[in-house]
Amino acid sequence: MELHQLEYFVAVAEEASFTRAASRVHVAQPGVSAQVRRLESELGQQLLDRSGRSIRLTEAGSVVLPFARAALDAVANARLAVDELVGLVRGQVTVGMVSGCALPVMAELLAGFHRRYPGVAITLTEDNSDRLVARLRDGQLDLALIGSAGEALPGVEAAVIVDEELVAAVDPGHPLAGSGAITVGALRDLPLVSLPRGTGVRAALDAACAEAGFTPRIVFEASALPMVVHMAARGLGLAVVPASTANAPQVLRITRPQIRSRLELAWNSAPSANPAARVLVEHAHALVRRPS
Repeated sequence: MELHQLEYFVAVAEEASFTRAASRVHVAQPGVSAQVRRLESELGQQLLDRSGRSIRLTEAGSVVLPFARAALDAVANARLAVDELVGLVRGQVTVGMVSGCALPVMAELLAGFHRRYPGVAITLTEDNSDRLVARLRDGQLDLALIGSAGEALPGVEAAVIVDEELVAAVDPGHPLAGSGAITVGALRDLPLVSLPRGTGVRAALDAACAEAGFTPRIVFEASALPMVVHMAARGLGLAVVPASTANAPQVLRITRPQIRSRLELAWNSAPSANPAARVLVEHAHALVRRPS
């Protein structure tokens, strides 16, 4: 069993495709396929189900995957540990960010980290908050900027970056335009434009409506806040969005109750085995604690 076989297997499992895995590891697809088959032959079990349109793990593959990841992490971290002994930090960190977020704090954090540790490669990925949290828990991400609206998440630590009131954005022709403020109950049966499920803003909206005894009537969804506001401004529905993004012609406060959502920097509660990831989390801590 060789490390590159484990690397190729993990890549195929995570990408659900030999083609995407080959691109990721910069090896021709036949080479990836051949090495994975050699690994399966050595273990005496088929690890991947190739019968469908996408590659899936077999039962044996699901058992082997965490051990393969751990082996690769152990090798990478051994190299990083040696580097740390001589005062260097190298390696790679993977950072997630909620889709469509333009908050400058993430760019500031990553730029400052790169200036201090130029030998660490940084991969940045966007997704909705639910999936980012899941990837933090299973070790695929080292740090993430997430949207949140509820209680603290198990297995994850977080520092609040922004705690913001949500407001209603509408076009000037909307029946509620000019009213200044509305209650959550006034949203009942209204066509709404919203971020998708899995985002902090949507979680806050759903929770407030549930508390008021109804399910919001979502007629349009978009993954980016500017597009949500844009659609509301074109008369497609009322949009519940953070006050800082509500640049529609008409903005209404929401009262009784007020709805709020947060943006948080989050990381796995368990200390990472990756020294570069631990340094990144420490860097994030310092940024959050820094006086504004």
